[in-house]
Amino acid sequence: MSSQKSSSVPREYITPVQQMIASCSGAIITSLFVTPLDVVKTRLQVQRNPFPKGKCFVYCNGLMDHVCVCENGNSKAWYKKPGHFSGTLDAFIKIIRMEGIRSLWSGLPPTLVMAVPATVIYFTCYDQLCAVLKLRMGDRSDYAPLLAGAIARVGSVTVISPLELIRTKMQSEKQSYRELSAVIQSALHSEGWRSLWRGWGPTLLRDVPFSGQTLTFASVVTLPFDVVKTKRQVELGELQTMKLSTQVSSSTYHLMKRIVAENGVSGLFAGFLPRLIKVAPACAIMISTYEFGKAFFRRYNQKKQRVTQLQPST
Repeated sequence: MSSQKSSSVPREYITPVQQMIASCSGAIITSLFVTPLDVVKTRLQVQRNPFPKGKCFVYCNGLMDHVCVCENGNSKAWYKKPGHFSGTLDAFIKIIRMEGIRSLWSGLPPTLVMAVPATVIYFTCYDQLCAVLKLRMGDRSDYAPLLAGAIARVGSVTVISPLELIRTKMQSEKQSYRELSAVIQSALHSEGWRSLWRGWGPTLLRDVPFSGQTLTFASVVTLPFDVVKTKRQVELGELQTMKLSTQVSSSTYHLMKRIVAENGVSGLFAGFLPRLIKVAPACAIMISTYEFGKAFFRRYNQKKQRVTQLQPST
């Protein structure tokens, strides 16, 4: 009798709280591994072209000043701006050399804080929504995972957007929490609470496609939106400092046009390599850890229920 009861326990039996624990553990492990790649990606995306098209600069050698004109903006120059990264490996080396190896984990605290609600909302909502939608969509139930993933992603992005902004600012350059706090307070004073959701639109355009495309393909297609998101978030405080209108980059489309005008089409794909390297292992670690956690709790629940059923009733 007890064996029949235990066999009736659903194979997918797991509580929402247990889903949250499984997703949190995966998020923490993933964050520790991929944060250096995130830092390098962000640095590559925010660095400015030292030789923009149609511009010139003054070079002083200690004896006299030279006005150097950049005719086409993409020719190889004899002068290199300090801190300018030529690629992923070069960025790794220069960051470690100039700021120390700990800088590769810049923004880790907000990343860990952000990872908990992001993964809890996404994975828990995804599983719950997917189960409900499969029942209600009938013949179209094959689209349930896609729809559930998109809805869950919108929710998680909206909740963690302020934390993502803080992380991006910390990864873009070496700065203290006091300096960051002053920047945020200035933005809140001039723009209001909406400034904390700066970059929300391009973040959605970057993240939602991951719910329905292959990882490698999505990471390439959505990279321009990631660049725009980074630019918008890093500009927090900079526009006020330079006394420019906060509407300068109000539109994703106009900001993309500005990036192309300054750096060419390649500017929209800055940070391509570290993002591509990051996506596959990050998703593999996250999903495998999450599934391992769910499997552990299924076995735990089934074992607990069997023990309960075997106990004599009083």
